[in-house]
Amino acid sequence: MPIKSRIRTIPHFPKYGIQYRDITTLLKDPLGLRLVVYELFKRYTGQKIDKIAAIESRGFIIAAPLAVQLGVGLVPIRKPGKLPGEKVGHDYQLEYGSDRLELHSDAIESGEKVLLVDDLLATGGTALAGIHLIEKLGGALVECAFVVDLPDVGGRRRLEGEGYSVFALCEFEGD
Repeated sequence: MPIKSRIRTIPHFPKYGIQYRDITTLLKDPLGLRLVVYELFKRYTGQKIDKIAAIESRGFIIAAPLAVQLGVGLVPIRKPGKLPGEKVGHDYQLEYGSDRLELHSDAIESGEKVLLVDDLLATGGTALAGIHLIEKLGGALVECAFVVDLPDVGGRRRLEGEGYSVFALCEFEGD
């Protein structure tokens, strides 16, 4: 059974007209989670990645076992006020307002190769903010990896248009 078939669709969540792709059904299935980590491991083995940067919060769930398998460090990218100590931040625009992501200022050393991981790619705004944090610390982005891509929303086009490589395990088009 493929990854995509393990993801539940919840209509009209969080608001009317949205088809929410719920990966919790994938995560509760031990074979599903193992398959996600295995497929990402196959892709990134041998790519000389130094760190995985994971976006809060579902990105953590995917990135942690992947980091263990690859034998690399994991750095969390979080919402404001969640990280203690010195950090760097990046503000970004949402459809109706703005938000901010933060990363410890010592999380990535200059020149380190970093894989960005999150569960879902929609507009690309959150991923782009994460990329800016990685680059602010001197890291070199290897690729952005997602479990789900919603190509009709345009995040892949946006990231690739800015010169970043994008990989997703599955896509949901047309809704």
